Amino acid sequence: MPDKAMNKQSNTYTLLYAVGLVLVVGVALSAVYQALRPKQEENIANDTKRQILAAALITPTENQSVADLYKDHIVDSFIVNDRGEEIDAQENAFNVNVSMEVKKPENERLLPVFVCAPDASQPQADLKYILPVYGAGLWGPIWGYIAFNSDGTTIYGAYFAHQGETPGLGAEIEKPAFSDQFKGKDVYADGQFVSIAVVKPGKEPTGSDYVHAISGGTITSQGVQKMLYNSLYPYNAFLKTLQQRN
Repeated sequence: MPDKAMNKQSNTYTLLYAVGLVLVVGVALSAVYQALRPKQEENIANDTKRQILAAALITPTENQSVADLYKDHIVDSFIVNDRGEEIDAQENAFNVNVSMEVKKPENERLLPVFVCAPDASQPQADLKYILPVYGAGLWGPIWGYIAFNSDGTTIYGAYFAHQGETPGLGAEIEKPAFSDQFKGKDVYADGQFVSIAVVKPGKEPTGSDYVHAISGGTITSQGVQKMLYNSLYPYNAFLKTLQQRN
């Protein structure tokens, strides 16, 4: 009888083998991705929690988990609108995509607020209000969190990050030498929201608070200044409500 086995040197065999191999590898990679996805999502969430806490000057020690630290110090979170009113949204504050919200008109944005107790043993004492900011640097997105004192005007702490700014230049926004300048700065002048200027030494404005820009990172520094105003101004009404409580 003639040999019915497929010729392994034929193009048909090579094509079928390649297709089968691709299918097997694809299924295997999909299974691995699905298995690792919960851990990946947990890591992303913990990194966001770390950034929020960093704005309130809280960092985990060697034996502390970020998740536990966040649970201990973030005593509340909610979403407000540009009128300063807490709203009942379909998602919680932690899951709001700030990069999408900043593209919307101010009166349509979901504005997350994270309430932090620096002293976990006194969860209602000396509360800080942490607000996210998002903008554009020289090479990509920049973002961060600004923690306000309960007076609703002065900054308690700040944290900034970036996707692809130049090391040693724009990337310096993530260093404490830059973010520490924001401590105690006031975003109001004569009762009006003015944000914080980011300026070169010798170019300091009068009548409003400022920090010094990154040396050699002019565009990134300008991006931080624009990000702060564009992201924080919609919170003006909310910050005013904090001021009225004091």
